[in-house]
Amino acid sequence: MAETAGRRLLVRSATKYLGAVHRLLYRASGGRVGGRLWDLPVVLLTTTERRTGKKRTVPLCSLRAGDDTVVIASYGGLDQPPAWWLNLEANPQAELLAGRERRAVTARNAGPDERLRLWAEVTARAPGYLEYERRTTREIPVVILQSR
Repeated sequence: MAETAGRRLLVRSATKYLGAVHRLLYRASGGRVGGRLWDLPVVLLTTTERRTGKKRTVPLCSLRAGDDTVVIASYGGLDQPPAWWLNLEANPQAELLAGRERRAVTARNAGPDERLRLWAEVTARAPGYLEYERRTTREIPVVILQSR
């Protein structure tokens, strides 16, 4: 499905402005406020911006998979991936804040079999991702964050 300029603007604006409020409330409350979305826990992921080297933090729905944390690079179903995923492709070292627990992580894209299994698990709990998948022509990355 082709994306419209209006939908692009809406997703980008929501990501920027609502994300800023979400980060503030999450940090101030140790994750008690803004700590769940759909049926998934929310984490704050801090990446290094690929062009400027600045640190960028985004709230993301997550799924625990053993010792790893899984996040989805859906960007609301836009045809381009989110900046945080592009940052991780350039530099997979990042920091994760889950509640008040901070961890250094290394990101990797899930392999084909892992992706199928994890995508099914995530979409069973948060079926909104299926709508994002319908809206885009790209395969939405399933990102595994491994503690370092």
